[in-house]
Amino acid sequence: MQQGRHFLQIPGPSPVPDRVLRAMDMPVIDHRSAQFAELGRAVLDGSQKIFQTSGPVVIFPSSGTGAWEAAIVNTLSPGDKVLMVETGHFATLWRQMAGRWGIEVDFLPGDWRRGADPAVIEERLARDTSHALKAVMVVHNETSTGATSRIGEIRAAMDRVGHPALLMVDTISSLGSVEYRHDEWKVDVSVSCSQKGFMLPPGLGFNAISDKARAAAKTNKMPRSYWDWEEMLKPNVNGFFPYTPATNLLYGLREAIAMLLEEGLDKVFARHQRLAAATRAAVNHWGLEVLCQEPKDFSPVLTAVLMPPGHDADQFRKVVLDNFNMSLGSGLSKVAGKVFRIGHLGECNELTLLAALTGVEMGLSVAGIPYRAGGVDAAMKYLEQRPQGNSPAHLKVVGS
Repeated sequence: MQQGRHFLQIPGPSPVPDRVLRAMDMPVIDHRSAQFAELGRAVLDGSQKIFQTSGPVVIFPSSGTGAWEAAIVNTLSPGDKVLMVETGHFATLWRQMAGRWGIEVDFLPGDWRRGADPAVIEERLARDTSHALKAVMVVHNETSTGATSRIGEIRAAMDRVGHPALLMVDTISSLGSVEYRHDEWKVDVSVSCSQKGFMLPPGLGFNAISDKARAAAKTNKMPRSYWDWEEMLKPNVNGFFPYTPATNLLYGLREAIAMLLEEGLDKVFARHQRLAAATRAAVNHWGLEVLCQEPKDFSPVLTAVLMPPGHDADQFRKVVLDNFNMSLGSGLSKVAGKVFRIGHLGECNELTLLAALTGVEMGLSVAGIPYRAGGVDAAMKYLEQRPQGNSPAHLKVVGS
């Protein structure tokens, strides 16, 4: 038995804040009552603020995988062609799902060490003069690799060539942690879930949808029932759902949205950027290698770290768990056993991060991994030089 809280430093599910846990600790109420309608409208309206959209947000009792499927079946038809980019494990899984629904996927190959390249997407779309491609589908933050894709630049590339394809974006591990602007970037379907930046347990899936996507849903040929947007949107107008919702998760969602808005989305995004940079400072000092090779694509949500040759990442993770009660993310698919992932998202601050990095550094020593001591000090120095800025104005912040 180990004392204290378990350190959950995987890139989702992220730790659930005490405020959210207390909010969920409520009796289940009648989901046809006026009391529930108030809750329903609060989370539907609040979700729009997080996606930064004036359009509808549909909330399903589901995983992010369910929200993936909802995006596909509401907009595409069997035999449609789409463009996707191999940014990592989760882009590959979304591709496989599309294939099961009879979608023909043009899968742009990638090396799992950077995000989607807007120039490559632009070149491919420019060649599609017949507009056979019905959608461009991109993972915003590839959780398996620690690389983000520049969605605003991808939209600009689509606009430059005048391509009418839908833009569909997986924001499962980025929403609420990384800058994201559904309306401004003219995204047609944004897919997300509850257990990452929303700081909730798993169980809610989200689709933010544009007018263009909703129009496509009225003419596409894909069968659907549970995932049908229109069936959700009709009762949503009054704060209700067509079937029994995850009531207590919605209580938590209302509280999580309040926390994000109280801090301010810009400050939330800046905090994640700062913690990610401090993590990379530690990794670089240790003499290890960050998996993502493109600085413009460094993820604010997690850092994937390559193990030195001859050392197994999963064995290292076991050493850290057994000795220091901390979970690190595993390598997935092509990078299984080759990388470990440090999550720094959701309710994470400077002290939380430094404790996690201390656990990693001690683990490197106990596991006999070659490294240079002092990575935690490097992260501390970075954070001292770039304070969060929320201290009282009359107090001098050390390092400012």
